[in-house]
Amino acid sequence: MKKFLALALFGLTAVAPMTATSAVAQSVAAEQTITFAVDNMTCALCPITVKRAMEGVAGVRTVEIDFEARTATVIYDSAATSADAIAAASANAGYPARVAG
Repeated sequence: MKKFLALALFGLTAVAPMTATSAVAQSVAAEQTITFAVDNMTCALCPITVKRAMEGVAGVRTVEIDFEARTATVIYDSAATSADAIAAASANAGYPARVAG
């Protein structure tokens, strides 16, 4: 910031390569929401295991589990991960998941 101020005093201008606003816009553009049907959830601890497995995938922002519906709704960065990677993490924890619908 001091460099930009000093340059401005001499009549020069500088432009930052990426503003915080454009970084947020790119992040939101890559954000996806997907719902998975999750098999093998039979007890109160199962959703915790599924949630932890899915949250362990880089790029996953949030995971909401609906135990009664046997689903997991995930918000993730599609530039960092994929639905297949999230489903695989759940399957590796013992709870096969597939995209619902």
